[in-house]
Amino acid sequence: MENHPVLEEIIGNKIFLIRGCKVMLDRDLAGLYGVETSALKRQVNRNIERFPEDFMFALNDKEVEAMVCQIGIPSKSYFGGATPYAFTEQGVAMLSSVLNSDRAVKVNIEILRVFV
Repeated sequence: MENHPVLEEIIGNKIFLIRGCKVMLDRDLAGLYGVETSALKRQVNRNIERFPEDFMFALNDKEVEAMVCQIGIPSKSYFGGATPYAFTEQGVAMLSSVLNSDRAVKVNIEILRVFV
């Protein structure tokens, strides 16, 4: 995947500040990787030891409500009824090792460039 300003803008718009950390949500990452959110979460849960709290955390109800109110997410149903995971830059980097696809590696490179 070539460095592309439009892609950088798309990724940049999916980075949020939660708990004082720049994070991306599982749903947004899954969309970029071309996988279902449930598949991404399944792989994370199978490899949970690779995702300490500073790499990934589950949003609490208050954080979900804040996102709905402040970021223009239409409703909590946007998250599919499951508790969303938030991935820090390190967590995003770790995702490429558990998703194990060429697309995941290429997308991760672009995401990490935007995080910096």
